[in-house]
Amino acid sequence: MLDPVLTVFKRLETRSRKNECGEQDFMTKDTIALGEPDAGREARGGERKRGIDRVIMLLEALLKHRSPARVGDIAKMINAPRSTTYEIVNSLLDAEMLETVGSDGHVYFGRAMHLFGWAYSHHNAHYRRIIETMDAMASETGETVQLCGLRGNKYVVLDCRDSPGPFRISSDVGVEVPIPWTASGRLLLGHMSDEEVRAFVPKQDYRLPDGRVISEAGFLADIATSRAQGFSETSALADRFTWCMAAPIRDRSGAITRTLCLVLPVDTPEARRGELLSQLRDRARGLSLEGN
Repeated sequence: MLDPVLTVFKRLETRSRKNECGEQDFMTKDTIALGEPDAGREARGGERKRGIDRVIMLLEALLKHRSPARVGDIAKMINAPRSTTYEIVNSLLDAEMLETVGSDGHVYFGRAMHLFGWAYSHHNAHYRRIIETMDAMASETGETVQLCGLRGNKYVVLDCRDSPGPFRISSDVGVEVPIPWTASGRLLLGHMSDEEVRAFVPKQDYRLPDGRVISEAGFLADIATSRAQGFSETSALADRFTWCMAAPIRDRSGAITRTLCLVLPVDTPEARRGELLSQLRDRARGLSLEGN
């Protein structure tokens, strides 16, 4: 498995080096910055995409697409020539980082990607502890348990254990969501000043799916409250039927890099919410690395 993967990146590295010496190759010819409409021209500032950049863009595009796609469609997603995209895809197929799906030319993540994820989860002892805690909490509470964090300027669910109860609340792992829609976001931005938050969160991210708008001032106040009390709760924001509570998981420096969350039916009795919040905060505190 390792040899094909190394071959892919060795090939890309070699072609990038050739280009630096003045030769034009398939990975840099007619390539531009992601999102630029005028394919074929140089990227802004005269820079061109390297081969490894194209690979990353392709994998990110598939991740956001969340389903198999044809190579031609992937080329449009990353704004690259079809010939470039075909050659990258073929290399990734050889390395089993992608695999074909069906008979219509669709491709998606292959088993090598599963092995990479498996290696991460089994090598990282802290992550294993988090997963064990999530499994235990889901079993003990009967509620949906999430591990959450940031990806760029968006919130993502990193892992989830769905509620086994009759009122089933599930979450899409890896889907990027505007930060103001979430309880976790109010904790994860706690290290920022008001000015930094304003610059970090896009204005359009304050608009909820149903058209309601969260006030920027109210969001900043929520961040300050969450920072002071050490947890965050929201209700009926992205989903009018859910109550969300989040507690911080701190790294060794004390920064909040992830949160442990519970997603409940919005009509959960207050006494029950209080019990669950206490348990959530205790478990998150036990997962924090600060002081350990």
